[in-house]
Amino acid sequence: QLQLVESGGGLVQAGGSLRLSCSPSSGSLDLYAIGWFRQAPGKEREEVSCISSSGRVTGYPDSVKGRFTISRDDAKNTVYLQMSNLKPDDTGVYYCSGIPGSCIVADFETWGPGTQVTVSS
Repeated sequence: QLQLVESGGGLVQAGGSLRLSCSPSSGSLDLYAIGWFRQAPGKEREEVSCISSSGRVTGYPDSVKGRFTISRDDAKNTVYLQMSNLKPDDTGVYYCSGIPGSCIVADFETWGPGTQVTVSS
């Protein structure tokens, strides 16, 4: 099973930007759809976006649409989540997960350790 590690989180002021990275601890992610999810304290994990193995993007909720962009660079074996114009409501732990092929959000079950994003007002 693909094991992923998230990085790039931190503390940022509202209106700032961060770029998160998702990479496997071993092996290649080029055959996997990669989804980004986030979880605020005391709340359920929610979908942010997903990119299929072929680069098709789905899943931006209204809360992040126009501010977040998912992309993949298979040469670097990495999927990114570029986050701009960050808001305090974006605060949470961000996770990535992989499944073969295409994005089927309900099928994501395994998560990396996550990276903390904290947006101050």
